[in-house]
Formats: sequence, C-alpha cells, structure tokens
Amino acid sequence: MTITDDRIDYGTLQEGRHVNYWTLDRTLQREVARIYTENELEWARPRLESFGDLVGHTVADNADVIDDYGPELEPYDKHGEVQNRVRYPPEQLENERLVYESGIVADAFEAPPGRDEPMPLAHNLAMQYLLCYADVGFDCPVAMTAGAALVLEKFDDGSLESYYDGLTSRTYDDLIEGAMFLTEKQGGSDVGATETRAEWDEEAGCYRLTGEKWFCSNVDAQGTLALARIEGAPDGTSGLSLFLVPHELEGKLNDQLYRRLKDKLGTIAVPTGEVEFRGAKGFLVGEPENGFRQMAEMLNLERLSNAAASCGLIGRALLESKVRAANREAFGKPIDQHPLMRQDLVDMAVDHEAATAFTMEAARLFSIRERAERAARGNLSVDTDGAPSTDRAPSTDGGDETLEELETEAEHAYRLMRLLIPIAKARTGRMAVDTASYAMEIQGGNGYVNDFVTNRLLRDAQVLPIWEGTENILSLDVLRALEREAAHEPFLEVVEARLEAVSHPLLADSVEAVEAAFHELTTSFAELATTDAEYAQLQAKELTHYVFDVFTGALLLEEAQRALEGRRDGRDGGDPDARLSLVARRFADRQFGARAARGITSGDRFALEHFDAVVGYGTVDPATLED
Repeated sequence: MTITDDRIDYGTLQEGRHVNYWTLDRTLQREVARIYTENELEWARPRLESFGDLVGHTVADNADVIDDYGPELEPYDKHGEVQNRVRYPPEQLENERLVYESGIVADAFEAPPGRDEPMPLAHNLAMQYLLCYADVGFDCPVAMTAGAALVLEKFDDGSLESYYDGLTSRTYDDLIEGAMFLTEKQGGSDVGATETRAEWDEEAGCYRLTGEKWFCSNVDAQGTLALARIEGAPDGTSGLSLFLVPHELEGKLNDQLYRRLKDKLGTIAVPTGEVEFRGAKGFLVGEPENGFRQMAEMLNLERLSNAAASCGLIGRALLESKVRAANREAFGKPIDQHPLMRQDLVDMAVDHEAATAFTMEAARLFSIRERAERAARGNLSVDTDGAPSTDRAPSTDGGDETLEELETEAEHAYRLMRLLIPIAKARTGRMAVDTASYAMEIQGGNGYVNDFVTNRLLRDAQVLPIWEGTENILSLDVLRALEREAAHEPFLEVVEARLEAVSHPLLADSVEAVEAAFHELTTSFAELATTDAEYAQLQAKELTHYVFDVFTGALLLEEAQRALEGRRDGRDGGDPDARLSLVARRFADRQFGARAARGITSGDRFALEHFDAVVGYGTVDPATLED
C-alpha cells in the first residue's frame, strides 16, 4: 500500500497540548469543508485555525487550573443578606473573554467582520467541538448562550432585544451568558411535572416566579430561561410557559436564592447549583402555554452541542493516546508498533470519524432549517452562496433558491434532523465515555492521576450521556420522531440515494454490508409501526443505535466515493485518495460483518496493514488497494 508522507508523526509531540487542535484534526477539517459553502469556508478556515491554536495553548492550560480551583458560591454576604455571588478564578475569566471574543456565539447570529450574513449555526458547533478539546465544562455556558439567543431570535416580540444583544455580543464587556433551568427534583426528565408557578404582578408589569429548580448549570447567568406554569394553565407540558429570569435587574439581585453548588465529578468550569425562586421577576417569552415547544428549539441545539462536545473530547482523548503510544517504549519498541495497540488506535480513530461525520451532518441539516426560518423572517437572503444541497441527496450544486424552494428543503431537513439529533447525542455521549476510559488506560498509571488530562477527560465525559436527556429519553424521542414527523421517510430516501451513488469497486463489499443492514432496518421500522407501544419502547434503544450505524455507514461510503474520484471535501480538484475507503470498510465490518469464532479465525490483518493511513491521516493511492 502506497501512503504519502503527509501523515502526522505523533512521535514529534510530547502531549496533546501546546499544539493547534484544528491543524491536527483532519477529520473535522474534512467535515467542515463538506458542509460549508465555498465562501463560508474561505472566511472560516483561518479563523478556525486561529481558534484551534488558542484552545490548544492558553485555553487548555487555563482549563487544568480551573479544574483545581473552580467557581465558588457565596450565597450570603457578611450581614446574612442574599448576594448570590459566584466567584470565578481569573483563568476562567480569561478563557471567557478569549473564547467569546473569538465569535463562538456572535458569528452565528450577527454578520461577523468580512461577511454580509451570519455564519450557519454549524460554525458555532464546529467551534464548540474545538473548545471541548480543552474544556467540556466551559462549553456548557457557551452552548446555552447560543441556545438562549436562538430562542429569543425565534420567539421574542422585541421586548427582550437588549438581552438578545447581550447574548450575541462579540465584546466581552457587553456579553451576557445564557442558561436553561429545566430540572426539578420531583420531575427530572418528566418536564410536564414542573411545579414552578408564575403569577402576574400588575404593579411591576411582569410575572413573579415561585418554585425550585434542582440542577441549574451556569447558575448566575443573566440570560436564564425557565419554565413555569401560569395560574389556570393545564397540567403537563401543554400548560408551561417560558420566561427569561435575569440574575439581576438594574443593579439589584432578582428575588431568588442560589442555595448551593453541586459537588460534581467533573465539568468544574460550569457552576451548577440549586435555585429557589422567591417571587423572582420573569419576562414572558413568546406566547403563554407554548413554553415547552419554544424550549424544545433550544434543546435541539443543546443536544447537538452535546454531540459536538463529545466529538471534541473523543478527539482530545485520541490525540493523547496517539502521542503516548508513539513515545512510550515497551519490550524494545514504541507501543504503537505492537499489534494490539495498533488495533485499538485504529478502532478509536474510526469511532472518531463516525461520530464526527454523523454529528456534522446533523448540524448541516439544523443549519438549513434555521437558514430557511431566518429567510422567511426577512433576516437573511435566500442565496445559497454555492452551498451543497441537502434536498434528497448530497450535491455540490449551488445557486439561488426561491423562498418556497428553501422552505421545502428546510421541511425535508427538519424531519430528518428530528431523527438524527437525539441519536447523535445518545451515541456520541456513550462513545466519549468509552474512548476517554481507554485513553486513560493507554497512559498507564499516569492516566489515573489528577496531574494528567485523561483523568479530567473521563470525569467530564461521564456527564455527556446525562446532559440534555439520558439515552432512554432520547430513544423514546426517536420513536416520537418516527411517529409524528414520519422521519423514516426522508431517512430512507437519503440513505438509499447515498448508497446508489457509491460505485467504486473498492467499496463494493462495504456497500453490500450496509445495504443488507439498511433493508433489515426498513423491516424494523415497519414492525415497530404496527406493534404495541410497550414493545416499541422496549426496542427503542436498539433501534437508535441501528439507525446511527446504517446512516453513518452510508455517509462514510458516500464520502469515500468522492475521495476516490478526487473530489476532496465534495469538491473537484484533488488527487484520488483511498484513506476514507479504509475507514468506511472498517466501520462496516465492525458494525455489520459476520464474525465466525468472534473473528479469531478470520485472518483479518487490517490494523497492521492500514495503521499509518487510518491513525496518521496518510493519503492512500487507490491503485495499491486494488492490487
């Protein structure tokens, strides 16, 4: 097999820091190039490179300090009066200034310098991905700031414009952060059990909220969104309204008490506490008794943010593992020369490719839907600016679209993203835990010690399957997407189109395996549509993972086909490359391949023969694989 000398030599690095995370993550580079328009990509590349360098140096160094000396709550002053003060270490304030002023939120809502329009929300997610190479905890406030801004953009009548301006500010001194207070002790994932009440205060001209919120991340945010029930509203989610509840008003504290910060396993950078509303002023967002639907819009973005965070953490764990394996010697040679370690690193790399491709595809669909809604509100032009079309099958054709065409495309994207987003969050969160755990093992005893970053990566990763809905809750949401949006229809259409577009002989066996699984999945959809609800729920988690595997298999094969045609990142002008063919093959074999004797007698030497290409991002000459 011929591999070019452009592969990354991890033996030249000492650890996964004081490096540029964008430069080293060619998986993210490829996916960003695939889903951005040409003009977006030209603008974004140097900024993502600069941001990757910032995160790999200053932000990563500060993150370790913050993990040791995180935020502290001082609920009362020396006179016993409520002050709700959260004291942050200076390293955290520095990270906040640097990251927010890099445009991580602002660029997706207001046109950044050098552009006439905002970047797609996928750009915000790509930057969150890079940020999570350093600190998943800090990404939580960033994600909620973007989510709160999205809710106000969609539903505010203009009365909360000053809060929207603060959430989307690219100047740190004018910035306010967002938060989402959903969880109550008696409710948990059952949001309809919310007991917080909202009563109208005629004199103050606002609602007053009374109740308790049990798990409030970014507890002192000025742009907090909370659900409450107005007097007379029905029980369940249909009776909930959404309110913006500031930390303070006109320099005075709002009427609430931050009782304590949670003593958490990880994500130390985000202060998570218990909040008691004591008649706190709240400003109604949108229509009353429509709060759950409005909050669901934020939840979609938060779940994508969670998936992007998982991919970023996987990327960092994999980077630390590659560097350690290239530098640590055992039995006379670096441990990445030993067969078992080669196999582990290859499979970790393929998992990273799969998670990132799926998540960024969901982000692309999400961005299309938001772009259409902005165009309908008159906030954005309908020129696609050379964007790849997502209507039915991937294409590099671009051009002008009418609003009607854009809305049709957005409806298709919405139905598909409603299926993919909960799956992205569920699968990548679990993958992050598994990858971080094994990355700790590769470090040996050092990995278990707090001085080394894999200790924190695992602690931080453990929250990713929990935030924004557990795997069981997400699996039930998959069933709802199939039932209410008939999301299986665009799913089947897109997967079939992708598989039909793959014609290269190198991919034939993998296509056959994915197609067989695809047909079985189609049967599963039909079976669960006709069975009783209890059995459907029993199989929901298995279905969630099945959809991920089939969709990802088709997506990787379609990307591999383009690379073999010399269409790097979906665009013409490159040399044929078979590396992604190897990734797609390995993924298909692991997920769908028959393994007699658990593969022991298969003679499979994939990890030994293709280690440098898959792990080191080496370009592979297709002719050598054909031979």
